[in-house]
Amino acid sequence: MSTAFDLLYSETEEELRSAVRALLADRCAPAGVLARAETGRPHDPELWHTLAAEIGTAGLLVPEKLGGLGAGHREAAVVLEELGRAVAPVPYLTSAVLATEILLGCDTETPEVAGLLRELAAGRQVCAPALPLTQAPGAPLPTAVRDTGGGILTGTVTSVADAVAADVLLVLADRGLYAVPAAEASLTGRVPLDLTRPLAAVTLDGAAGTLLADPATARAAVAGALLSGAGLLASEQLGLAEWCLTETVRHVRGRHQFNRPVGSFQALKHRLAQLWLDVASARAAARAAADALATGAPDAPLTVAVAQAYCSGVAVRAAEECVQLHGGIGMTWEHPAHLYLKRAKADALTLGTPGHHHTLVADFAELPSP
Repeated sequence: MSTAFDLLYSETEEELRSAVRALLADRCAPAGVLARAETGRPHDPELWHTLAAEIGTAGLLVPEKLGGLGAGHREAAVVLEELGRAVAPVPYLTSAVLATEILLGCDTETPEVAGLLRELAAGRQVCAPALPLTQAPGAPLPTAVRDTGGGILTGTVTSVADAVAADVLLVLADRGLYAVPAAEASLTGRVPLDLTRPLAAVTLDGAAGTLLADPATARAAVAGALLSGAGLLASEQLGLAEWCLTETVRHVRGRHQFNRPVGSFQALKHRLAQLWLDVASARAAARAAADALATGAPDAPLTVAVAQAYCSGVAVRAAEECVQLHGGIGMTWEHPAHLYLKRAKADALTLGTPGHHHTLVADFAELPSP
């Protein structure tokens, strides 16, 4: 049965957008993001504290009884739109979305689960799932970590996003889901394509973990979190594409050749008009995914797969057009266009490639796979 989606932003969502956008405009300028990215440690703890704790975005998905705001996926999607517009180097997707959703899929009456959720909602801790960033919903879950007895964990997980900023790692092992202090894991940094979202190989060699859920519950919780993460990632891709379109239009209006703005040339008008249509369609797809997740729609997996299959490509095209239509300046390291292109390319691999989601769409719609 099809579901009627509400794609309009509520007054509350617009107020949240304004607060997040104002913060990022003040504290997350492109030059600052680039400077931090060059250090190899892009995370800004002060920015994260303000965003997560003072504005309260880290607790949007957490119920009020557990110290959160009791909002939902639509509000989290608005935050991710703004983070995408700024390529903000904060662990929101990994901690406030993926890790939080995994914990919410466990028994929240368990003191360990409830306590960790309260810490995340308050912005006092950062939690990262020890899963490859490319782990896709609907794909087999990794089995690299073993419990050798008594919660002592051994194994290695590659390409874990934001592990370097985490206080706690959520580890899926053969005997269930475990919370492991990040200090007990060995992290080996990897060179990421996206300089604002660092990757690391996480090695557990006799690390002590706290059991949070049995294997069946753990796998169901991780599967649900991956679905939510993929759906909300579309909003980050939307925000990224919007920035690229807006910045490109601004540039071609001010750049002159032959005593005319280059934006007045018909060929460029057509390209930007097509990109505007693509971004408008991406907005509809991303909003539909966020609304489906928020309402628990039965066809949410299909809606999420459609959003990811489409928004990934739009974000990449928008970033490529941004670089190309800026001409020579777009190819420089000093201009932030390359940060957006790298984030778009990395997002196209995050939580499943577009090809994976195209296949899911075909399966859900009972159509031949592409």
